Amino acid sequence: MPVTAISEKLSVSPQPSIEDIRLLRDSGFRTLINNRPDHEDSVQPGTRAQAQEAKRCGLSYRFIPVTADTVTEADVRAFQRAVNEGEGAVVAHCQTGKRSLSLYLIGEVLDGRMSIGEVVEFGRSRGFDTASVAAWLDKHAARRPQVKGLFDKRTWSVQYVVSDPATRKCAIIDPVLDFDEKAGATATVNADAILDYISDHDLIVEWILDTHPHADHFSAAQYLKEKTGARTAIGERVVDVQKLWKGIYNWPDFATDGSQWDRLFADGETFRIGSIDAKVLFSPGHTLASVTYVIGDAAFVHDTLFMPDSGTARADFPGGDARILWRSIQDILAQSDDTRIFTGHDYQPDGRAPRWESTVADQKKSNPHLAGATEEEFVALRTKRDKTLPMPKLILHALQVNIRGGRLPEPEANGTRYLKFPLNALQGAAWA
Repeated sequence: MPVTAISEKLSVSPQPSIEDIRLLRDSGFRTLINNRPDHEDSVQPGTRAQAQEAKRCGLSYRFIPVTADTVTEADVRAFQRAVNEGEGAVVAHCQTGKRSLSLYLIGEVLDGRMSIGEVVEFGRSRGFDTASVAAWLDKHAARRPQVKGLFDKRTWSVQYVVSDPATRKCAIIDPVLDFDEKAGATATVNADAILDYISDHDLIVEWILDTHPHADHFSAAQYLKEKTGARTAIGERVVDVQKLWKGIYNWPDFATDGSQWDRLFADGETFRIGSIDAKVLFSPGHTLASVTYVIGDAAFVHDTLFMPDSGTARADFPGGDARILWRSIQDILAQSDDTRIFTGHDYQPDGRAPRWESTVADQKKSNPHLAGATEEEFVALRTKRDKTLPMPKLILHALQVNIRGGRLPEPEANGTRYLKFPLNALQGAAWA
């Protein structure tokens, strides 16, 4: 099996057989990256078989499946991380090696180590036609805003910094405040990573945006507002969520007017991040208040659409509705096919590396909850699936913080903050 050296650390190859994996190990490779989606042909080994054989051979293994016409910058960054973190010499493969090489070359150009004009000759010198890489870069390299996703392993959440390179102004979307429910401890590890990225890239924070009050993690919006002075915002229908949960928490004096944020966005409202136009789409169904932020060519949908191999968000929380979720998704998919979709969670099916960027076209073609489905079929599927899902373990903890814009409860007389935990407030007990 031919193996082509690409850099001091990385080589690429065509699809290896199971026997070839042992030969790669014997040739000195210590990390195997599989860039080929399963089921492209009937004879290829699947990722599970490759992962098992890699483990037997003592190789590190990463699964980052891509197709030639759906490569995203997030795929490129995942590939770079896998190479950089790989133990020893790394070999990456797809069917022929071209997709693996393409991921490398795109990263080199995006990071300024190579020009677009050099990628064709680089590929030709190694026996590959990489004209498609140059075409991708011509189309996408200037596509901005720039989007940085930061993945939180504990909550499977993706936080975003979206920035305008022309002005260096940026927005933070759906930041996570760390919370350990077993110890009752809070921390700012995730939020500080955002601040480090902003400092390292000399960015100016204009907005801290929530897509909705989250049920599975605390929002770090208030902490980041204190650190940056930026304005906080959420969709105006957050007041409906506040009214619902005010009753659940029995907070008679709680203000349900959205005043915990600096701005409430209406459906269709526009704003700017630096020089980049942004608009708000009301996207209910998962919650009463969910919104999508469309910023330039990027749509931040959080708990509405997941990656195409993971389907869609649940619609059984208080105020959720599967039929309304379907209609919200249709509004999102009405954007242009090349609109980038950034989701707020990734649960890594089949153990693949975290991913969070797709396109409208990808979702239409490959999302199993949507492709070829009718509204009635979606509602039936979503309703049946939701009945099997337990409530998020942090829902009762998180909502009392998140409907207050990320503010923790005020300290009591002893200086300690306390969460309020209503019993028997929700359906879906583990024994039901």
